[in-house]
Amino acid sequence: MGIEETTALVAGARHLKVGQVKEWGEILTGFETRNKYEVRDEHGRTILLAAEESTGLGAVLLRMFLKALRPFTMTLLDQGGNVFLRLRRPFRFMFHRIEVFDAEDRPLGAVERRFSLLRRIYDVLDTQGQTRITLFGPVFRPWTFEIRKSNEVVGKIQKKWSGLGRELFTDADNFGIEFSPLLDHDDRLRLLAAVFLIDFVHFENRK
Repeated sequence: MGIEETTALVAGARHLKVGQVKEWGEILTGFETRNKYEVRDEHGRTILLAAEESTGLGAVLLRMFLKALRPFTMTLLDQGGNVFLRLRRPFRFMFHRIEVFDAEDRPLGAVERRFSLLRRIYDVLDTQGQTRITLFGPVFRPWTFEIRKSNEVVGKIQKKWSGLGRELFTDADNFGIEFSPLLDHDDRLRLLAAVFLIDFVHFENRK
């Protein structure tokens, strides 16, 4: 499966599933390793693999001490090993942000958390910094983020239960993204990036 086929799959998908992949060494020791994910289509086929790029002692120290706040670069590869998307998260204590780039390192926009006392709200921004979509987390549904465009709900991002054993022994998370046909290809890529930011900010193990 090449870049063009993967692009067509993402552009036409009604649902995508993002699952974090955990290693047994981390499960047994609790030591945080680089986050890795699989992105699957609605038929369960793996279409993308994602992983933090950072390696070496500096990256290990960042994971140990900053944990879920750590900055990172994450690369998404298609099944042929080609770069499909690259994400960069700068270090921030607040107003968390992830920046989205295509395979040629051209900016596609960003996702940024907005200040809110009670709710979890993110702005999905285009390359000009304009808000195209808002992610809205209802107070009483902490695992769900509504995708809102022009005040209309056009999809959702939802954390799925991973199973008792997995939830007890790891912080591995599974997410589903539901898309409306109203969302164009770049919107979908930015929303896919939002899943990784949401996972780090709200669900990453902070022990």
